Amino acid sequence: MSARLPYLLIAYAALLFAGITTAQPVQVPPPKAETPPARDVVAARVNGQPIPELAVFRSLTRVPLDRREEARKDVLTFLIDNMIVDQYLLQIQTQLKIQVEAKEVEEHFLKVKKEAADMGNDFDKLLKELMITESEMRIELTSALRWDKFVLKQGPDAVLQDYFKNNLGMFNGSETKARHILLPAPDSKTADVVGKLTAIKKKIEAEVAVALVKLPAGTDAITREKARAKTLEDAFAEAATKESTCPSKKDGGDLGFFPRVGAGAMVEPFAKAAFALKPYQMSEPVATDFGYHLILAIDSKPGRDVKFEDPKVKAFVQEVYADRLREAVLTSYKAKSKIEIVERKK
Repeated sequence: MSARLPYLLIAYAALLFAGITTAQPVQVPPPKAETPPARDVVAARVNGQPIPELAVFRSLTRVPLDRREEARKDVLTFLIDNMIVDQYLLQIQTQLKIQVEAKEVEEHFLKVKKEAADMGNDFDKLLKELMITESEMRIELTSALRWDKFVLKQGPDAVLQDYFKNNLGMFNGSETKARHILLPAPDSKTADVVGKLTAIKKKIEAEVAVALVKLPAGTDAITREKARAKTLEDAFAEAATKESTCPSKKDGGDLGFFPRVGAGAMVEPFAKAAFALKPYQMSEPVATDFGYHLILAIDSKPGRDVKFEDPKVKAFVQEVYADRLREAVLTSYKAKSKIEIVERKK
């Protein structure tokens, strides 16, 4: 499955395929009757290359009006990130021999067109409803295929198998249960937020220490550990209810069980930190795009026996590897890119 799948889904509302090489047709409902922006209106520029406002508009037509401003930021960020990745690939395509031939693009374009016909859809009408031209679709297919070639080049079977062995917890369905405390962290306040979470952690640890001191002399180790765990969880939940800005604060920061990656997983920095903890162990402050978190692991569920040779497992490994590859490219090149957000006319 293409690592650019999320963009294709957002941009084209699941336009007939759920991947470049493994198509899964989807019926596309028509968007609401709204006036789209002109094709020459620019939403942002990345190193001088424009992102049309229409690309953002396409993605928002099915988002409720009261959520569009918030969703717009996420969509625009995703479009910017994809352009940065594609610009990087264009720079190295000759070196890594990942050029996409026009014949390949046309084959996939015709495949999409055939699927539309097989589903009883008029292809030209469908393109009009989705506000995309044949030329624009070919451009996006080219970018998606270029990324797929890059992933295959960087992640041959030997690399994927090593990645699988070294990160088994990502692929065997193991889960962890945790609570967390989230504090947003504007750049100017990062040190203050980290300091506050560190102070909260020390306060919780002090409450646990006091509770253990109060236990009767000679308390056995099992009883002592149970008391420590209960006091720790209660104190953490109380602090989460009071301090956290996450909606989970109403449940004392309880996030329930979640997997390492895939559906239901947390963002990567959070998941990585949570899975590194033993039950009833607290993390140091962990940075994500949402702010800083203090994490308390509560429980864990072991995974099942899985084999890399299983086609579904191998495909999942490749998908995760591709995601990490994309993150690595963005980490290296986004800070070096000139990103201009164009102010919208009201």
